[in-house]
Amino acid sequence: MPGNEITAAAWVMAYTAIFFLGISKSGLKGLSIFNVTLLALAFGAKNSTGILMPLLLVGDIFAVRYYNRHARWKYIWRFLPWMLCGIFLGLLIGNDLPEQQFKYGMVGVIFLSLSVLVFWDIRKSKSVPNHWSFTAGVGLLAGICTMIGNLAGVFTNIFFLALRLPKNEFVGTAAWLFLITNAIKLPLHIFIWKTISPQTLWIDLKLLPAIALGLIIGIRLVRLINEKQYRRFILVVTTIGAVAILFR
Repeated sequence: MPGNEITAAAWVMAYTAIFFLGISKSGLKGLSIFNVTLLALAFGAKNSTGILMPLLLVGDIFAVRYYNRHARWKYIWRFLPWMLCGIFLGLLIGNDLPEQQFKYGMVGVIFLSLSVLVFWDIRKSKSVPNHWSFTAGVGLLAGICTMIGNLAGVFTNIFFLALRLPKNEFVGTAAWLFLITNAIKLPLHIFIWKTISPQTLWIDLKLLPAIALGLIIGIRLVRLINEKQYRRFILVVTTIGAVAILFR
């Protein structure tokens, strides 16, 4: 994948993907499916994971610095161990997992979870799921999906929406969660899957302006959206993301 062999169309898709990544990391969660899909179309599924990984960390570091004071660590400690278990499960089964069956199962779980959340909203219920099995199930799926395809966002969105976290706490808590998990995934990509190389890092350098622009625009958009609109936005983009997974 030499840089001078990358087509103009591939660069356009890549810059668009990383621009959306910047918007997502700034607080408008739920756009990860579009980042992953566009980058996979530009560079191929396996190569794109190595290109995306360092840029995810760039976005995570920015998000942590900007939203750090809003993080709710009790929810991170509750969710993180299960997500880490899922990451190592994904590492073990990633190459042999039947993609089609996994895809359908994942989308089914997403739609079921979203249906429950919408039902709670219609009933104006203030209850939140406290049973460990909910955290374990969503956390394991988030970990497996983030290792296999950088697609944990839909499941972490479901978890934080179910907890009814306010907008800034939602973003700040998610920022730390992803910084920790992506930092753990980085050496796995380098030494085990070997998807990160000097060549992919050179491409990352060229894509940095796109993530910077996305971060700046995303911060301004988050400020304009109130709590109710933010919750609806996350529900809508998570639903769209679930549908998009079926066509990847």
